[in-house]
Amino acid sequence: MLNLVLFGPPGAGKGTQSAKLIDKYDLHHISTGDMFRAHIKDQTELGKQVSQIIADGNLVPDSVTIAMLEEEINNNPDAKGFIFDGFPRTVAQAEALDAFMESNNMPISGVIALDVDETELTQRIAKRQEISGRADDAADKLKKRIEEYFGKTIHVLPYYEGKGKLTKVNGIGEIESIFSELTSIIDRY
Repeated sequence: MLNLVLFGPPGAGKGTQSAKLIDKYDLHHISTGDMFRAHIKDQTELGKQVSQIIADGNLVPDSVTIAMLEEEINNNPDAKGFIFDGFPRTVAQAEALDAFMESNNMPISGVIALDVDETELTQRIAKRQEISGRADDAADKLKKRIEEYFGKTIHVLPYYEGKGKLTKVNGIGEIESIFSELTSIIDRY
């Protein structure tokens, strides 16, 4: 079973590359952002609970996020593997994900971090916001999300590096070139 964590700041290309990796490896995509947006759109209890937190650019509490992920994994017992997009965002989340996956004999195969500088991120997200109108891409929210990533989330990388599971990839360039590099790394897993 192939289980990947695709890591990077907002706008690094995780969603774009995830879609291509899902097609190639037949993985089940788990994006906490997509799950939160779906719950908010459907106005579920979870959606109501996290709507304001996300709108303010803050992270949803670990307990809520982890429970939701475990439910999603358990609801897909026939999956050939999973790709985690936008999760984990803290070392505590990484530890909880590892413990859950290992307890189910589905350890994380590898973690790939897309490296993109802040100037490029800002340009990409501004363009995405024009197209999609996503509320979390608005300039004020974006700044907070990028600060959150570089202030807190990036600390997950040394955790996985210490486990020998981290590979960094330059996330700036042609989509196909980046994808080719990702697949060459994944094929070694």
